[in-house]
Amino acid sequence: MVSDLKKYSIFSLIKNSFSYHENWQKVWRSPEPKKQYDVIIIGGGGHGLTTAYYLAKNHGLKNIAVIEKGWIGGGNTGRNTTIIRSNYLWDESAAIYDHALKLWENMSQELNFNVMFSQRGVMNLAHNLHDVRELKRRWNANRLNNIDCEWLDTKKVKKYCPIINTSQKIRYPVLGATLQRRAGTARHDAVAWGYARGADSMGVDIIQNCEVTNINEKNGNITAVETTRGLIKCKKIGIVAAGHTSMIAQMVGLRLPLESRPLQALVSEPVKPIIDTVVMSNTIHAYVSQSDKGELVIGAGTDGYISYSQRGGFNIVEDTIMAVVELFPLFSRMKMLRHWGGIVDICPDASPIISKTNIKGLYINCGWGTGGFKATPGSGWVFAHTIANDQPHKLNAPFSINRFSSGNLVDEHGAAAVAH
Repeated sequence: MVSDLKKYSIFSLIKNSFSYHENWQKVWRSPEPKKQYDVIIIGGGGHGLTTAYYLAKNHGLKNIAVIEKGWIGGGNTGRNTTIIRSNYLWDESAAIYDHALKLWENMSQELNFNVMFSQRGVMNLAHNLHDVRELKRRWNANRLNNIDCEWLDTKKVKKYCPIINTSQKIRYPVLGATLQRRAGTARHDAVAWGYARGADSMGVDIIQNCEVTNINEKNGNITAVETTRGLIKCKKIGIVAAGHTSMIAQMVGLRLPLESRPLQALVSEPVKPIIDTVVMSNTIHAYVSQSDKGELVIGAGTDGYISYSQRGGFNIVEDTIMAVVELFPLFSRMKMLRHWGGIVDICPDASPIISKTNIKGLYINCGWGTGGFKATPGSGWVFAHTIANDQPHKLNAPFSINRFSSGNLVDEHGAAAVAH
């Protein structure tokens, strides 16, 4: 049953103010699972919800369920640092990330839901000669792919972000930076809620607190999923469960080339607007931006060990904070409010897997590492195409699982020094 979606507008805001905002329509339904679906998406994060949304919108499929073991957006979607950019080195990566960025630019209007996408620009800092060479190489590659990118020298970096310490005597001196002005940030929770609302309005069932315990297959064909809320029959399954994807794939005997590691982030106490861009540094592995609530959002690195814990090692956070304080001396007296970890799934070449499998009706979308949030709409768009047509779109064809046996890697790890 398709829900009767009421549009958000200034008029609905005024109307609901008369009832003290107590009569707003629920953003999405909480239905009981049906006995059978055409497609089941395992994982109710950003990528899973966008996949369901585009399956319904672009391909006309209606009998779809999104199954989430906790609550939607409660995994990595709600734990990341919300940075959005497309300035990747390889053509394959640049194409899919820039497709995602174009979808980001119209997302709030398309969903009728404010995802607070802010194109405030993203700077990638260079701290040594190797960084300068690598970033200039990426700058030239971006220009060849028609992706906006600029090279800033130290003076221009200081002018664009005055609070950066550009002294050449510090441990990590700023020698320059690339700048992508179309890049920026968004509110991660709103992205999940907006796509959930949009998918629900087209008849997609969003089923929370429903953990998958087994996947049934017969003669190489998917037949059903066993969950904590009963058996659900289906024809196709898309697994989009980030760091837990490999665990679910093992239910059908599928081993994936993934490592699951904690990725940490932290936020400070809220302060008045002080940094109106995003500053990234691969060398010290720190990302700094400011949220709409005024908190400084700082991203750290992945831990050196494999784990399913949502708490990482303190030494990672300590190293990041030391470097951030050196780059931004005025942050030194601020208090950290909280920090957390998300379980990211990392491929050997630091690029995702968006692919069919050798089991008919089973599809996987994983391996995004630390770069999944920025790809959210693009990932769902191409994964929906792959599931609906049983063939990859040209944008995700290079990200087949078979590349690890053919050797056709999309090696962002080695080539572009991508942190994940």
